[in-house]
Amino acid sequence: MNNDKKILVGKIVAFQGVRGDVRIQAYTATPSDLRDMQIESSQFKPDDFRFIRALPNSNVIIAHIRGFEDRTSAEVLRGTELFVNRESLPKLKDGEYYQTDLIGFSVIRDEKTIGKIDGFQNFGAGDIMELDNGEMVAFRGVTVDFENKTIVVK
Repeated sequence: MNNDKKILVGKIVAFQGVRGDVRIQAYTATPSDLRDMQIESSQFKPDDFRFIRALPNSNVIIAHIRGFEDRTSAEVLRGTELFVNRESLPKLKDGEYYQTDLIGFSVIRDEKTIGKIDGFQNFGAGDIMELDNGEMVAFRGVTVDFENKTIVVK
């Protein structure tokens, strides 16, 4: 599967129960957003994905993938990344952006560039920018400048 125009929206992290259901770590604003998305993967076809429920107070959802009908068969899905086509994402309002659009932006602190964004992480306490030098910086309270491709942190 060519992922050039795909956006990573989640990852299968475990199985759930004995009927082949899986736990998915959602990378979307709210986990239930996955319900309305055309999910794609190298392991299954988009029509095979069925959202079951979001777990309360968590960024995990439970889903079922047709063709994986028991716990043993679902175990092979662990680690599978889930994507959507970029074009299928909702249009954004002014001042909004997708984190993927910020990859490569320079991060500035105290008027000095401290690195470029390689990716984002979220371990439960908020989004963290992962920089090309290995540093991790909180995304809270930043100023994003699309014109200059910079993010200023405090």
